[in-house]
Amino acid sequence: MAMMTRKGFRFVPYEAPEQTPFEKLFDIFQELITHTSGDFDEAIDWLRELDKEYELTDENYTIDDFIEDLKAKGYIREEFEDGDGQSNDGEDGQDGEDGNGNGTISITAKMERIIRRRALDQIFGKLKRRGAGSHKTGSSGRGDEHTGDFREYRYGDALEHISMTESLKNAQINHGIGNFSLSEEDLVVEDTHYKAQMSTVLMIDISHSMILYGEDRITPAKKVAMALAELITTRYPKDTLDILVFGNDAWPIPIKDLPYLKVGPYHTNTVAGLQLAMDMLRRKRNTNKQIFMITDGKPSCLRLPDGTYYKNSVGLDDYIVEKCYNMARQARKLHIPITTFMIAQDPYLMRFVRHFTEANKGKAFFTGLKGLGEMIFEDYESNRRKRLKG
Repeated sequence: MAMMTRKGFRFVPYEAPEQTPFEKLFDIFQELITHTSGDFDEAIDWLRELDKEYELTDENYTIDDFIEDLKAKGYIREEFEDGDGQSNDGEDGQDGEDGNGNGTISITAKMERIIRRRALDQIFGKLKRRGAGSHKTGSSGRGDEHTGDFREYRYGDALEHISMTESLKNAQINHGIGNFSLSEEDLVVEDTHYKAQMSTVLMIDISHSMILYGEDRITPAKKVAMALAELITTRYPKDTLDILVFGNDAWPIPIKDLPYLKVGPYHTNTVAGLQLAMDMLRRKRNTNKQIFMITDGKPSCLRLPDGTYYKNSVGLDDYIVEKCYNMARQARKLHIPITTFMIAQDPYLMRFVRHFTEANKGKAFFTGLKGLGEMIFEDYESNRRKRLKG
């Protein structure tokens, strides 16, 4: 069967075994709603096109049936605007065809969570799940995560950490089986690791260059952000994650808005993004802090004190670049490492990222879009292993 190509998106036919008609369409719909930044109408238009090409439905189950099922399951909601400009959810019988207003359909919070979980499964699905989740610091002592090693009991150790099997074995060795007794000297506890808490800020470049030359860089970046958000909130609930986007300026976005993230007609104000990231981290109580930055690497904009913008899209501007290096040095003084995920291959931009990383003593990954999520997770895990003193 021929491959379908349109507007830079590529789809190949896939038949999943033992799926209901709804499940088959829902799997495709989740991918489409991510690509269209939460635009339901555009996603359904794409789905209808794919249906024509690959015959995804038949007379027993149509796209319209699928839409009704999405409503019934609480994944989408329909709103209408009446003549007074007030919106309602359509439960009063209005249906958009009565002339009172035009109905709009949007995804619900339930659907947003489904999209984040899908991103987590796509990017981190091969990783072994570890229950509640935690990160080792490299120091052992009274902690929460078992190391597999044993040591003698010390006053104040929690009773639940005592290994009865090892303690009874010691008692038999020390006192014999015939005259069995168990003393404090026989007790053995399983050693544990301390767990460090981490505060992370994820910066996402939404400048126009993130979709230039027919390459969609923003959708993979968005998926990584959703996966990382779902990972931290479910597996590392004591950690914090803040997300910001940067174009001409920088601003924070809530996790729930990630599916709707779009590239704008912006330049790249990397300095503004770093300033905001450091301001966010200064307010965090955790001692371990880090910044992740996903970008195509080219800073091209600064906001001047009078509120105007200094922009230069030609090459690398020395004035802008030096401001970036200064921000990297400031973060280093605050003990905030910056990990840059560079998703372009231009040699002069790679040199900039290397110098930027050297100024911060952070890390840089020069990567294509494939494997970006795995690389971020690996770095997140390694940065979390901080050694506690004392």
